[in-house]
Amino acid sequence: MIYQTPPWRGACRIALPWALAIITLLLLTAQGALAHGVTLGDKGYIQEVTGVKIIPFLYLGAKHMVTGYDHLLFLFGVIFFLYGMKQIGTYVTLFAIGHSTTMLAGVWFNFGINSYIIDAIIGFSVVYKALDNLGAFRAWFGVQPNTKVATLIFGFLHGFGLSSKILDYGISPDGLLPNLLAFNVGVEIGQLLALAAILLVMTRWRATPSFARQAYAANVLMMTAGFALMGYQLVGLAVA
Repeated sequence: MIYQTPPWRGACRIALPWALAIITLLLLTAQGALAHGVTLGDKGYIQEVTGVKIIPFLYLGAKHMVTGYDHLLFLFGVIFFLYGMKQIGTYVTLFAIGHSTTMLAGVWFNFGINSYIIDAIIGFSVVYKALDNLGAFRAWFGVQPNTKVATLIFGFLHGFGLSSKILDYGISPDGLLPNLLAFNVGVEIGQLLALAAILLVMTRWRATPSFARQAYAANVLMMTAGFALMGYQLVGLAVA
């Protein structure tokens, strides 16, 4: 699961069609919004709707996940060196548990974190996972952090990112619990759809003889994207 002997020079000179396709797709899905942003139409709907609206909130949850480039970059890193479906299922489940718990609890108990700060932390989660894939922690500190625990913890943080944004929009207390549950189910449906697309591309890429060489550069590219997300949010915090 950890790529311990990356070819530092050769990998950076190799074209990375599959890695670039995946990461570019994830970033383009942002649609110009913040990491946990919601389109103006969806924002207005969340602010104005009252009562139980199961189907609309299912749709909003799925839409959030498939356009949530920070979530998808992190998941991309998590499954990068996972080949067995049982392994993939375990890590994705841990992330889902963490994400669902804090999203639901944060909104229900009216607890949020500054959107810029939490989104910067989520950007850091992408950097962390890329470094983990590169074997940096073992090389630098001589230890390997527990990857399952890290996935769960970052799942909690990703959930706080979404709950903070929902609270900012002032969701109605009328029908809150069923709407939140529907939204969360939608998020998990969206996650499965996005994961299926990522795995389809990853499977083809892993079958190529160049994957071992390109894996290092792909994770460097992912780490760069994570730093960019962090910087964007911290600048936003400074000027807000």
